[in-house]
Amino acid sequence: MARAGRRRAGPFLGAALVLVSCLSVQVSAAVSATLFDRLGVPGVAGLRQLCAALVLLVLVRPRIRGRTRREWSGIAVYGAAMATMNVAFYHAVDRLPLGVAATLLFLGPFAVAVASVRVVRDAVLPAAGLAGVVLVTRPGGTADWAGISFGLLAALALAVYTVFARRVGRTSTGLDGLALSVGMSAVLLLPFSASAVPAVRGSDWALVAVSGGIGVALAFTLDFVAVKVATAPVVATLFSLDPVMGALVGAVALDESLSAPVLTGIALIVSAGAAVTWRAGRAPPGADEHGGPTPVRRLARTDHRG
Repeated sequence: MARAGRRRAGPFLGAALVLVSCLSVQVSAAVSATLFDRLGVPGVAGLRQLCAALVLLVLVRPRIRGRTRREWSGIAVYGAAMATMNVAFYHAVDRLPLGVAATLLFLGPFAVAVASVRVVRDAVLPAAGLAGVVLVTRPGGTADWAGISFGLLAALALAVYTVFARRVGRTSTGLDGLALSVGMSAVLLLPFSASAVPAVRGSDWALVAVSGGIGVALAFTLDFVAVKVATAPVVATLFSLDPVMGALVGAVALDESLSAPVLTGIALIVSAGAAVTWRAGRAPPGADEHGGPTPVRRLARTDHRG
């Protein structure tokens, strides 16, 4: 009975972790934006990942030896997804309205959530979340195909990130896999972060440290644990809370008004997130909402490497 209780509590704990993660990402984005003009988007992304990697590697002290090729391949893909997602999304934000970029980004986890659907009616919840994102972010028309391409690349990276968080979590103890993956992403972005160092001023290091600590180390840790205690489709749907947090932070910190469409979008997202979390809490262990193996487990069964 205690084990069943923990299973039912998992999705709700995952929802709470994703909520805090989304808030951390928004605060970090506000801090990072002040550095983009001088250090460049890739430079800021690289420095953030480097600071986060140092924090996690020192605190976690992950095991290096004795890992299988399958474990290292998962860590490498997870780290590459982190690096790609950060750089591509901020390039999209640099070219598109934030609402458009945020909507494009959510297409990634939306695809992960829909991939778990076995009957049409179960697509309603992630679709409601996507509709809510569109209302909250209020995307307008744009002809910047480079920005759209970066947004779609960020969405693909976030989808891979969501799935591989679960896979790496299954094959590692504690936060070992996360720490190594963040370290891998920092290494991949090292050429950008190294080139940005000469332009960093004394006070900038504090901003980079806060951005990396809150927006990467803390947020990615919360995401990582959330996918371990819940499932990838649940967490993917809950990622729609990110634009909600952006709208609320804008209203509180920037005195931006919340229009009726925005409030409607928030209601849709919160309702979809609450519903998918409640349904997942009722699902049997090791299964999706229809009793079959989760998409992540089906994916793992088709991977015969390592």
